[in-house]
Amino acid sequence: MLLIILVILVAIAEPAGRFRFVLPGVILAVAAAGVLDAIILRSAREEWEFPSGAVLTGLIIAMVLSPHEPWYVFVWTSAIAISSKYIFRTRSANVFNPAAFALVVTFYMFNTGQSWWGALPEVSPYMLIALFAGGIFIAGRVKKIPLVLIFFGVYFLLFTVTAYLSHPPNAGEIFRTPDFQSALFFAFFILTDPPTSPVAYRDQLICGAMVAVASYSVFELLGAAHYLLAGVLVGNIWEAWRRWHLASQRRPADRAAVRQQS
Repeated sequence: MLLIILVILVAIAEPAGRFRFVLPGVILAVAAAGVLDAIILRSAREEWEFPSGAVLTGLIIAMVLSPHEPWYVFVWTSAIAISSKYIFRTRSANVFNPAAFALVVTFYMFNTGQSWWGALPEVSPYMLIALFAGGIFIAGRVKKIPLVLIFFGVYFLLFTVTAYLSHPPNAGEIFRTPDFQSALFFAFFILTDPPTSPVAYRDQLICGAMVAVASYSVFELLGAAHYLLAGVLVGNIWEAWRRWHLASQRRPADRAAVRQQS
């Protein structure tokens, strides 16, 4: 369902006249991610599987990167994204959102541009209905509505206070195109990634607020284009630590239960 929604957003974002302009990047990113993940899965499980997660990762990468980037940027970014799933992981899941991690890494490798064209910044404002509808549907399906809401609340509150107190022009950018649409796309389709985001509502509230503060801090301190993506990586680290800490507490209890039974 997420793949269908993203394909619809691509079709809306780039009408037929410009579709040929973005299509090479989409094909390269999706193909690089899909082929690499399929090979890794084949070697690990001794059977071929359709790499649906990798296809989604490649599509998100293509929708965030500027279409003006050279072909190898799309390939490298997708390759780093898929590799990160297997390099940085706990027993239960990968640590980082693959697309976010790779986009931050290649930003420093190639000084990449991030246009977030998949968030519909260049089309009619009425088309935001499609972004909202698809995003709310997906967030509801994966039960991450609290995560999205707390992120939006803290994120826009911080920039509103900043606009009134210190840097109105800079902070005001967040409420205009394309930054506003980027935040929507980010919260609905990247922040809610099931393997790297919390399940319990209480943990979602903590994680969402943490990502919002981290994104705000990166924007204010560095002004880097990847401020949203850097923010979610902070939330990913916290969630991975939380899962590890919870598992480490359970292991002694499980061993004690086994000793009692024996």
